[in-house]
Amino acid sequence: MRAIYACLLAAAGVMSAGAVQADEALAKSKNCLSCHQVDKKVVGPSYKDVAKKYTAKDEAMLAEKVIKGGKGVWGPVPMPPNPSVTPAEATKLVKWILSQK
Repeated sequence: MRAIYACLLAAAGVMSAGAVQADEALAKSKNCLSCHQVDKKVVGPSYKDVAKKYTAKDEAMLAEKVIKGGKGVWGPVPMPPNPSVTPAEATKLVKWILSQK
């Protein structure tokens, strides 16, 4: 019984790790990582800093900023719009970013 439980836990870990990698791959494919990194500021804030500042209640607003861009929140450099990101992709990216706490 313990072996089955251990296998189920391992499978769940692999599945969640796959989702994290897939969301990071989406961020790479949409050029998000050109200006952002998970744990350090580049042009824009690190995703860890974004995750500290916002909560799940902010997901819709952040998803809109991913698509339309934004300015003034993290300094003088504006985030350009990214119209190649669909609303579903923006939501997926935001959920991944907020999980970086």
